[in-house]
Amino acid sequence: VEILPKGLRTKVRGLQSHGENLKTAYAGQRVAMNLQGVSKDEVQRGDVITVPDRTRTTYVIDAELDMLGDTSIDPLKTRSLVHFHTGTTELTGRIIIYDRDELKPGDRAYCQFRFKAPIAVMAGDRYIIRKFSPLVTIGGGSILDTIPGRRRKDGLAGDLEILERGSLKEKLSLKIRQRGLSGITQDELIGWIKAEIPEIRTEVNGLIKEGLAISCEGRLIHKDAFDDFTKKAVSAAGAFHKNNPLKPGMTKEELRAVFRGVEQKLFELMLDRIDQIVIEKELLRVKTFRISLSEDKKAIKEKILKVLEQSEFQPPSKDELAGEVSIKPQEAGELLKIMASEKSLVRINDSLYIPTSNYTKMIEGLEKFFSAKSEMTVGEFRDILKTSRKYALPFLEYLDSNKITLRVGEVRKFLKK
Repeated sequence: VEILPKGLRTKVRGLQSHGENLKTAYAGQRVAMNLQGVSKDEVQRGDVITVPDRTRTTYVIDAELDMLGDTSIDPLKTRSLVHFHTGTTELTGRIIIYDRDELKPGDRAYCQFRFKAPIAVMAGDRYIIRKFSPLVTIGGGSILDTIPGRRRKDGLAGDLEILERGSLKEKLSLKIRQRGLSGITQDELIGWIKAEIPEIRTEVNGLIKEGLAISCEGRLIHKDAFDDFTKKAVSAAGAFHKNNPLKPGMTKEELRAVFRGVEQKLFELMLDRIDQIVIEKELLRVKTFRISLSEDKKAIKEKILKVLEQSEFQPPSKDELAGEVSIKPQEAGELLKIMASEKSLVRINDSLYIPTSNYTKMIEGLEKFFSAKSEMTVGEFRDILKTSRKYALPFLEYLDSNKITLRVGEVRKFLKK
């Protein structure tokens, strides 16, 4: 178990109620606990014992407040210090009244309490407040939110009304939505709101089935947040295509910069769910995007392909190729990437590309060689392709990285069957 707000972790050795040993205790019972390794001085009145990592302590809560009708009580002004009591917890806090500057006897309002010390409470817990001085009870109500975060003014009243009067399903949906792309776990929801655990799990599963929430790596993301993620991702990819019409796509890291606050794993999982985006290795593009080349560019592509086909397994480098077809190296690089994305070329490394037809001949040559032998030297591979060591080595590195061959010492073994 965990003791809050200190965060002490321990085990329960035994339970008693009115002198009788128990195996199980329930809410509402008067219970004594024997806690392993925790001294009496480490536990104070108001501390809460809970399942580890479930309930979060907080310094700020949202609540609804009903003022007592006693007309002898002075109006309560916003930002006043008050004594706050819930369960056996008592601490001082400052009240922020949301829609007015003060509350008179009998008034009712939504408010926020800000504490100097952490408190462990749940949405749905009841509380009372007393004046800072003299100690007179002036009102009370229900805690609505223990993870309030920042609220937009235009949605404040509506959100708080849902938290006060909405169904459990509506409250859970709102809290998931408020957490945006950070998401929230089921355990966090269980520790946030005062409700039966099976009921919370049932409602969460219902939200998932209805498509109002998405489960990603154990975290719940609201549909609204995912839709916003999708819109921004597609927009960013579209802008990239507009600015880079000759590039087949943007890298995941380039898109990741748009979502700096989202965890990497969560980012990857949500990206995979976007129907409008196609992911090919490390590049992504909008599904409808196609590279559109001018007639001049198409003619240069044909020249590049012809040069590479004729060179067989001694292809010119990117810079050499640019000189042969009379274009700049940057333009050559862009066209080579396009041709690789179209599968007419195979990218060996940043500088070397070969036609797909030549690559097929390379694999056929390997298959023929390994049908008679179990291992191959660099020299033997060089002879198969009728090339030089200068080209044989990068070809072999490519084959190794794609698990077609395996380097064992100074020889290669064939992995492709």
